[in-house]
Order: sequence, then C-alpha cells, then structure tokens
Amino acid sequence: MSDFINSGWSVFVAAATIFGLVACVVLLLIASRRQPSAADNTTGHIWDEDLRELNNPLPLWWMGLFVLTIVFAGAYLALYPGLGSSAGKLGWSSAGEHAADVAQARATMAPVYAAFNGMAPEQLAKDPKAHAIGERLFANNCAQCHGADAKGSKGFPNLTDNDWLWGGSYDTIVETITKGREGNMPVMAPAVGTSEDVRNVAHYVLSLSGSPHNALYAQLGKPKFVACAACHGPAGQGNQALGAPNLSDKIWLHGWGEQAVMAMINNGKHNVMPAHGERLTPEQIRVLAAYVWSLSQSQAVAAAP
Repeated sequence: MSDFINSGWSVFVAAATIFGLVACVVLLLIASRRQPSAADNTTGHIWDEDLRELNNPLPLWWMGLFVLTIVFAGAYLALYPGLGSSAGKLGWSSAGEHAADVAQARATMAPVYAAFNGMAPEQLAKDPKAHAIGERLFANNCAQCHGADAKGSKGFPNLTDNDWLWGGSYDTIVETITKGREGNMPVMAPAVGTSEDVRNVAHYVLSLSGSPHNALYAQLGKPKFVACAACHGPAGQGNQALGAPNLSDKIWLHGWGEQAVMAMINNGKHNVMPAHGERLTPEQIRVLAAYVWSLSQSQAVAAAP
C-alpha cells in the first residue's frame, strides 16, 4: 500500500469528495423543480392500464434534511480532515487523539509506577502489584509471539528457561525490550561447500548436543564447521554478543533434525524482535523486564527480601 501514498492520491480523494457534494446539490435542484409531464400532474407513465406515476414535489421535511446533510458535510470538511491531505481548520487527527489518550493514561498511571522507583529487579519481581502489572504488560505486548505462558513456539524463544540468545540478565532484558533485536543467520552453504558437506555439517551440529546423528557424517563435517565457528564458537556454544544460538544444548528455536539444520545452512534466517521503547515508558519497561526475568529466575526471586 505504501506505493499508493503520494500527493496524486490526495488530490484524487479531494476531487472525488467535492464532486460528490456538488452532485448532491445538483440532484437537489433538479428534484425541487416541479415540471408535470401531463396535464393531470402525472409523468405520463401508465402500468396495468390504470396505475399512474404522479409528479408530486418532494416533501419539505425531506428537502430540509437533504440541505442540512450537505451543510453539515461542508462544515465537517472545513473543520476536520477529509479533503485529501488537508488537516482542516481544527487540526484534528486520529494520531493526535491517540497521542493525547496515551499521555493521559500515562499521567494517570505515573503515581502507580512511582511506587516502584528504587526497587531492585528481585524486589520488583516479588512485589505482587508489580508482578501483576508486568504480567498484564506481557499479555498485551509480548504474548502474541512468545505465548501466554511465555514458552514460545517455533521461531519465538522460550522465556521461561535459561537459554538466551542475547543474554538473560535484567539489564539485558531491559535493553532488548527497549531497542529490540535483529538476528541474522547468513546463507552458509557456499562457505561450507557441496550439498554433502552441508549434510555432514548438519550431523556434526547435531552431535554437539548429543542428538541422534550419523557419526561418520559428523566426523566428516567437523572440519567444515570452521565456517560456522566465527559466530557459534569452536565448540558451538554460541555468542550472546551476536545473538548466535548455543548449538551444544538440545534447544532448537527453528526446528530439530537433519532437514531443519540443513535448511538453516542452505537458506539462512532473519529474525526481528521489535523495539518497544516508543510504545512503553521506561517505568513500564522496568516492570515488564522484571516480570520476564522472574520467569526463568524463580530461585533468585524466592530468595529476595
């Protein structure tokens, strides 16, 4: 749709709107004229031998409503946006209305979040009120991808375990929510070699976590894994600075098995975690991050004062 958003479409919408209003006025003028087509005040049309169409004028109440409708439409278009890109005399916009509602809601909730200032992540996670707010924030902003239970699904990380692509500390979670993340697994097949080499590397990757694999293929794929070690490390334990997954555990974000690993090597993968820094306030992000952190840190939360 972005291809259609230009000044030409604004002019088209404005012209179509004005033409519609002018057409209504013309129709009103035509309908208001009483011009009998026959001496007996009929149009001259006869059906079923004696059924005649009268040429009576429109009722005054109907004409009045029609005029009021046109006047209202003209006044509305002058005050509010409706003529293409014209903002109207009042300068109202749905975006501005939404911004005002958001600002009012944030001002209303400010005293609630102020009570959490200075609290450590462990205290935030253990505080019943903060936990309930964090849970609601998660349901409204995160559950669509990570699930209502935060256990994720294929392509969406599980937030209840200790396997973190970018790190699971409280500060890192705050950064992730605020700025978002963008992970890119490049197409590695050209660097690995032939299709047989890709298969062998896939089995070597499976062997790192003790998953079922062909030992011979894995041995042949080990030298080729050097192309992957730049991100995943020589032992395949990943690199949180790059968001590179740990391949030595049995947690598979995009599928498990020979075909799934080969698909990643052949096709690569590009994942995006959207930034919420403009959607949520810093206070909301602190509470939300504490809730997310608590999902995998039950012992630390329990030990908090």
